[in-house]
Amino acid sequence: MEKLAIFGGEPVRTGPVAPWPQFDQREVDNLMDALKAGGWGGYPEPMPMAAAFADRFARFQDALYGVMCSNGSVSLELALIAAGVGWADEVIVPAYTWIATAAAPVHVNAVPVFVDSDPVNYCIDPAGIEAAITYRTRAIIPVHLGASVADMDRIMEIARRHDLVVIEDCAHAHGAKWKGRGVGSIGDFGSFSFQTSKPMTCGEGGIVITNNREYAKRVHSLVNCGRKEGAYAKFEGDVFGYNYRITEFQAAVLLAQMEKFGAWLEKRQANLERLTSMLDEADVGVHVITRDSRVTSRGVYEAVLKYDAGAFNGLDREVFLKALVAEGVEMEGDFYVPVYQSEIFRASAAQWPALRERYGDGIGPDAARCPVAEHAAYKESLWLHHSYLMGDEADVDDIVRAVVKVHGHSKELLGVRI
Repeated sequence: MEKLAIFGGEPVRTGPVAPWPQFDQREVDNLMDALKAGGWGGYPEPMPMAAAFADRFARFQDALYGVMCSNGSVSLELALIAAGVGWADEVIVPAYTWIATAAAPVHVNAVPVFVDSDPVNYCIDPAGIEAAITYRTRAIIPVHLGASVADMDRIMEIARRHDLVVIEDCAHAHGAKWKGRGVGSIGDFGSFSFQTSKPMTCGEGGIVITNNREYAKRVHSLVNCGRKEGAYAKFEGDVFGYNYRITEFQAAVLLAQMEKFGAWLEKRQANLERLTSMLDEADVGVHVITRDSRVTSRGVYEAVLKYDAGAFNGLDREVFLKALVAEGVEMEGDFYVPVYQSEIFRASAAQWPALRERYGDGIGPDAARCPVAEHAAYKESLWLHHSYLMGDEADVDDIVRAVVKVHGHSKELLGVRI
């Protein structure tokens, strides 16, 4: 059997993965058009390219309205504010996600309430949502994680029964569909990110989509410093807004990315299917998360896999990952940790007093106990970036070969320290 690369053997692969981000002449031409047009910023809002992309993307996800904004974190805040969520209102969020999902409620003076993960796909557990509802609950933010979709049937049933707003965090889920319907259009709002690592990108940027015209008007006004102009001149009341506008340069890039996204998505999906079937056939203790049959199109940001230490003679996941990197395949284990245990989630009651009643001095590592999320974060999950799925079938085969090779040498790795 081949010697492991970590011990001086030849690695399975030495070449790079497909580059990301990717661009061609279309991005260049659009940027030049924006440059020559002279309207470089985001005012008046929306500018032509931003408006064009917002409309195309919203309809691509089966929504009527789209409002561009500066990133996929403030997009969540905008949705909460537009829905009237504020002081001391409780917002149910998954524990296992990027911090922005829980930071958004904090930043609007609301209170995030953490719910554990479904052990099958790591998305928020609907049973946990039901148990977490109190008289203060106003909203739910499910996250469509990796290449999975949260159980929107159960979430929407719970939300409607309790009169709760649903804001879908679709930062990973461009192109994903649930029972034939684009994610982000199922709840009251959908929030998408176009940050550099995302499947469609302009470096930074975000969008809020909705089927509610009044909500769309409010988000436009919030993005644009509270102004009421043009198509969003008339709605009830006023808002105290922000300058969260996107620039025409960002929109120019996104318009070009939109043209190519369908082909990119098909490639990622096909390669993920190949990876899934090959790992299942190899049966060495690493498997792609099970796909829910109701997910009719998978948005592929990260392929999320599960690591069975028992199949590797009890080998610690971090040692497995170190050996895998030596073979030329990079995955991450603690890509996410439970938000309340994140070193950069510092939500203090001194700054955000609404937190005090539930969390005392603030949200810290003992603020919740979500055992499924904690096990996923520290023991079980493996995250593979979509750039590994932007190549050809040989790239996928290399991933499987590397996993199988490490599995075959797992006993030798038991003494490795990290």
